[in-house]
Amino acid sequence: MRRLLVCVFALLLALVSANPSATAADGRPYTNPLKSSKGADPWLEYYDGNYYLVTTTFTGILGIRKSPTLAGLATAPNVQVWSDTTSTRNTNIWAPELHFLDGHWYLYYSAGQSGVACCDSQRTHVLESAGTDPMGPYTYKNTLTGSNLTPSGWLIDASVLQHDGSLYLVGSGFVNGSTQSLVIAPMSNPYTLASNTFTVISSPTLSWETSGGAVNEGPEPLYHDGRTFLTYSASFCATADYKLGQLELTGSDPLNPASWTKKQTPVFQRSDANGVYGPGHNGFFTSPDGTENWIVYHANSAANGGCGNGRTTRAQEFTWNADGTPNFGTPVALGTSLPGPSGETAATPTSYTLVNRNSGKCLDLNNGSTADGANIFQWTCTGGSNQKWRIEDLADDTNRLVNVATGKVADVADCSSADGADIRQWSWLNNKCQRFRLVFTAGGDYVRLVNESTGKVADVADCSTANGADVRQWTWLNNNCQQWRLVPTT
Repeated sequence: MRRLLVCVFALLLALVSANPSATAADGRPYTNPLKSSKGADPWLEYYDGNYYLVTTTFTGILGIRKSPTLAGLATAPNVQVWSDTTSTRNTNIWAPELHFLDGHWYLYYSAGQSGVACCDSQRTHVLESAGTDPMGPYTYKNTLTGSNLTPSGWLIDASVLQHDGSLYLVGSGFVNGSTQSLVIAPMSNPYTLASNTFTVISSPTLSWETSGGAVNEGPEPLYHDGRTFLTYSASFCATADYKLGQLELTGSDPLNPASWTKKQTPVFQRSDANGVYGPGHNGFFTSPDGTENWIVYHANSAANGGCGNGRTTRAQEFTWNADGTPNFGTPVALGTSLPGPSGETAATPTSYTLVNRNSGKCLDLNNGSTADGANIFQWTCTGGSNQKWRIEDLADDTNRLVNVATGKVADVADCSSADGADIRQWSWLNNKCQRFRLVFTAGGDYVRLVNESTGKVADVADCSTANGADVRQWTWLNNNCQQWRLVPTT
C-alpha cells in the first residue's frame, strides 16, 4: 500500500510539474507617472510587443511614446507622428486616441483654429495610417462634426464604440444649447459619419457631475463578458473633484438614450490620502498575455493643479465585481512601486542607440570625451556607453540627446543655421540649438533628428559608410543618410 501511495504521489507531482499555473509572472516593476509632463488625456495601446502612449499636446503636433514595458514609457522618447499647418486645425490638439479598424490605425483628436481664442473652434479630426504600424505614417482623412452641435460643430474627446458589428462615434458636445454632454452618432466607416446629427446619451445632472461646472466628457468604451460600459469624466477638469462616472448599455440601440443606464455614484475619484486629485479622462488596455485589465488616466498631485500640462499620466490594474461591473479601486500614490502587466518579457530600456539607415553604424561620441566641443560622428556599433543616448522629453514637443558616458548633450555648433554646421557635444545650455524633434520617417523605428533652432537634420557627411564620418546638420533631403533607427538599450 505504501508503495502504491508513493507512486500515486509521484504521478500527481509529475502532472503538477507538467501543468504549471496559468497565472503569468508579473511584468517589470514600474512607478507612476508614466509621463510627467504633457500627460493629460492619455491613450495607451499594447500592440505587437510594445506599448504606445499618446496624450494632449496643446499644439499642432502629435507625438507617441513607444516601449516594450510599461515602465519604459516614463523615459521613452517623444516621437512626432503628425504635424499640421492647416490654420483651421493646427493648435490645441486634445485627447488623441488610437483605434485599429479595418486593417489601419486611426488617430482621433480634437484641435482648434490658429489665432482664435481657446476654445470655441475645437473640432474632431481623424488620421489614417498607411499600414499596421501605430507610428504611421498618417494622412489626414476627415473632420467629424454634426449640424446640431453648438457652437458650429464643437466636438471633443471622440472615441469609437463598437456594437453588433457597427461603429459609433461618441464624444462630448452641446446639442441645441444643452449642457456639455455625452453625444453619439453612427459611422459608415472609421472616418465618416453616417449621420451629421448627434444624440445626447448623458448630461451632467447629478451633484458630483457639476463641481466647478456641469460637464460630461471623455467617453471610453469598455467591453466585458458580453456587456458594454462607457466610462466618462464628470465636473470641470480644473477642480480636484474631476472624476469618472459610468454608463452601461442595457438596451439594444446605442443611439437611443433609454438604452443607457447611468450609475448614480462615481466609479473613480480623488484620494487625498494618496495625494491624487482630479483623476479622469481615462483609457483601457490589457496586459501582454491578455489576462489583466488596466486603466490609464491623468491626475494632479495638488488640489489646485488645474487643466494644463501639470497633469501626469498614470496607470494601474483593475478588477471586476461579482455583479460583472468594473472595480477601478483607488488611484495609487505617485512613486509607489507596482508590478507591471503580466506577460512582459523584455527588459526596460534606459537609453537608446541611434543607427544610421544608410551605413548601419551608430551615433558615437569621439572616445567618450568629456570635453565641450567633442565631435559626434558615426562608428561601428560596439555597445559602449559613448554610443548610448538618453532621449529626454523637454515637454515642448522636443527632446535633448544626452550622452550616457558624459551627461552632455548633442548641440549644433555656434547655433549656426548653415548646411554642414557640426553637431558636437556641449554642456546643457537650455537653448533651441540643443533641442531636437524626433520625427517619424519610416517603418522600423526610423526618425529624422530635426534641430529646433534651424529646422535642419542630423546627416552623415557625404553619405559615407566609413568609421569616423562626421555627423553634421543639413537640409532635409529625404535620404537614408539622414534617417536613424532608435534601438532600446539597458
